[in-house]
Amino acid sequence: MLLLTVDFSFGQNAHFTTSGVVEYEKTVNMYALFKKDIDKDNESYMQPAYEAYKKNQPQFKKLKSYLNFTDNKTLFTPVEDEAGNGAFWGDDAMVKQNNTTFTDLQTGTFISHKTVFEKTFLVKDSTRNIHWKITDETREIAGYTCRRANAIILDSVYVVAFYTDEIPVSGGPESFNGLPGMILGVALPHENITWFATKVTEKTVDDKAMLQPKKGKPVNNKELRKTLEAAMKDWGNYAQASLKAFSL
Repeated sequence: MLLLTVDFSFGQNAHFTTSGVVEYEKTVNMYALFKKDIDKDNESYMQPAYEAYKKNQPQFKKLKSYLNFTDNKTLFTPVEDEAGNGAFWGDDAMVKQNNTTFTDLQTGTFISHKTVFEKTFLVKDSTRNIHWKITDETREIAGYTCRRANAIILDSVYVVAFYTDEIPVSGGPESFNGLPGMILGVALPHENITWFATKVTEKTVDDKAMLQPKKGKPVNNKELRKTLEAAMKDWGNYAQASLKAFSL
């Protein structure tokens, strides 16, 4: 009886956040990212350029974004990089924040305004079906206890995510979703990129803060990939890196 009473009391006192705003910080290890571009065919000029970059630019580039959530819907909005890219490598698609994405978790659909170099697309499709493997590892992020989960997306991209069931909304930054709670941290170890929540504000989110993207050429994921592959057919290895970045 005592155990049942304690259980019932805990259930009564537990608090869950279902509406609010998550602030994320995207961090890119620029040194690691650009060192990958150096190979035996270009090292004569790329290595000196890389060393010069290290002398004049910080190792980590940090970018802000917001995720509004309410009624099992989310709106991910990046903040424009006012500081500028700092060097031509800053134009790398993996460095930039290319997407403003509205996700309806109830219907499993999304609408994303995607910037691809000088063009914009309005991508409408089903949300990505990520096969997560939940672990026992935990860490605290933005004041919430989060559990770790691992997955592979896009056939080869290893993802580490941390979610909290204190926010019972199955969303997250960019297109990451599908866990039993809000994803407050994402790391792509082999891509040298992370997204981690710095603040969660519980508040009522009105309709004006959840407006769906409307601008761009309408496509679905398959059509977008076909368009990008045709445009980048002569780009060599750089094409695969760009396709990966625009598919996140």
